[in-house]
Amino acid sequence: MAGEREADVTAAAFDRAAVDFSRLSPLLWDPVGAATVAVSAPAAGERVLDACCGDGASAIPAARRVGGTGAVDAVDLSGPMVGLLRERAAGLPQLTAHQADVTSWPGTGYDVVQCVLGAFFFPDMAAGTDHLVGRVRPGGRVAVTIWHRDAMRAAGRAIAGAAAAERGERAQVPRASSAVQQLGDPDAFGAWLTARGLEQVAVSVAAHAVEATEEALWLLVLGSGFRGLLTELDDAAVDRVRGRYLEQLVGGPAIDATTLVGFGQRPD
Repeated sequence: MAGEREADVTAAAFDRAAVDFSRLSPLLWDPVGAATVAVSAPAAGERVLDACCGDGASAIPAARRVGGTGAVDAVDLSGPMVGLLRERAAGLPQLTAHQADVTSWPGTGYDVVQCVLGAFFFPDMAAGTDHLVGRVRPGGRVAVTIWHRDAMRAAGRAIAGAAAAERGERAQVPRASSAVQQLGDPDAFGAWLTARGLEQVAVSVAAHAVEATEEALWLLVLGSGFRGLLTELDDAAVDRVRGRYLEQLVGGPAIDATTLVGFGQRPD
């Protein structure tokens, strides 16, 4: 039940963040999604399940690759995110966006299943990923992308500390960050994917960074799961948190946004 409540809180945060999430896409989500699709490599005519699709960072390039003879089911809990994806994908009839819980998605027989930066928000990360593996046909491909262990660390610490200071509390490490610390290197992630029943597992490192400007840094908060740290703060309190956060980072090193793209095949 605790995991389900946390998932509800996360979904609500992404509902509120939808417009800013989309504004952040060119700086972060789209490059990460493109790196994943380069690995999952959907081909013309294939069927793809894109889990935790957001506004389409990986679903849209996958739809372009499968073409008019293929199909992409893009699934996300957030209605506003799904709405944004439908707008972005208006010229791609092969892409169908669904507001649903992908951890209980019933479809099967996909050639490719991909999940970009979403698995660590599942109430049970292993069980949710096992369900995704079960959606792909025997011999099909699965690509799961997570943050590298060092990615987003500076931004996460800065915004968590700033929000905690405003509330007079001790900074809390989000559960998603704990999962990244456990799995966020290629060897650990590869072993975890192998334990999900995949074969020929390979993990690639996709380097990316976000410049430490005031606008980009604040979008990293408003357009991501970090926004949940601002829940129930009034406008004046958010302004104070913003000031503390930006003071630590503006003009400093670019924010590391490196991801790990894990790839494997379901046994025949």
